[in-house]
Amino acid sequence: MPLAGNDWLALTTEDTLEPEIPICDPHHHFWVERSEPVDYQQYLLPELAADVNSGHNVKSTVFIEVRCEYRADGPDEMKPVGEVEYIQTIADASAAGAHGPTKAAAAIIGHADLKLGEGVRPVLEAMKSASPDRFRGIRHSVGWDESPELANRDIKGALGTDGYRAGARVLSDMGLILENSLYFHQAGELVEFARALPDLKIVLNHIGGLVRVGPYANRDEEVLPAWRKGIEEMAKCPNIVLKLGGVGQTRFAYGWDVLEKPIGSEDLARQLRPLMEHCIDQFGPDRCMFESNYPVDKISYSYNVLWNAFKRLSSSYTAVDRASMFHDTAARVYNINV
Repeated sequence: MPLAGNDWLALTTEDTLEPEIPICDPHHHFWVERSEPVDYQQYLLPELAADVNSGHNVKSTVFIEVRCEYRADGPDEMKPVGEVEYIQTIADASAAGAHGPTKAAAAIIGHADLKLGEGVRPVLEAMKSASPDRFRGIRHSVGWDESPELANRDIKGALGTDGYRAGARVLSDMGLILENSLYFHQAGELVEFARALPDLKIVLNHIGGLVRVGPYANRDEEVLPAWRKGIEEMAKCPNIVLKLGGVGQTRFAYGWDVLEKPIGSEDLARQLRPLMEHCIDQFGPDRCMFESNYPVDKISYSYNVLWNAFKRLSSSYTAVDRASMFHDTAARVYNINV
């Protein structure tokens, strides 16, 4: 039987490069039980600790909602508060020193339905009450594509609806962050949205939603220029910050998850470099942050290999710029003092 999970990842081992560089990992998840990815059906503090303690100097992390441990009863719009309540207990355990020095979930991003408009305020207030020291905002992803081969996260054109924008204004009024994930062809929608709410802090996930599967498979000559153009346009909005990562997901179609032996950091850096350099050139290091997207991306490479790859591909940047992308941008955006 072929090796899988951590046993498969262990086939590729490397020394940690530049272990002194401080890292704030701005994007990971926890879940109690999940059917996908098959090899990592539970991912909680012990599992995260095993990854972040693998050699790199991970000072802190940011939890991003994944519909984990919602409340079982009560109004539907309030059920996501249960996730923030649950993650707060994990963060407290980590802050007390459980499983190592990394401050896991030093910032928490929950989920709320912005289409509630002004009605989202009590939901956000309940989340703030559940985590007064760590709650920083919500993710309401809007990825939509007409193809049934891709998952839709909301209705078509959600960013342009009156309800979503009203809810986003509540976020802005409360000084909270909007985290978002979409598909590359929706870049224009996000630009229009960001310009309409210039005071709202927007964090865009996974290099702006490149897709190379389904209707976009084997069409790099069309897809990549469209993605690059979208990055260029979104970078013109000063209230958008970009996460550099998430490329290990199957929708990016690099095939790393089906290799007989996991990819090493040299090859990974080489393949990631054209994507990452375009993002950094457009947004600038002070609006970019490297992310792990663990354990979702764990199907493709180990934590140690991923951060080694980030260090390799960023080696030509100044120390100040690298500090921004590895730690300082995330610490500033999420108000983390570690």
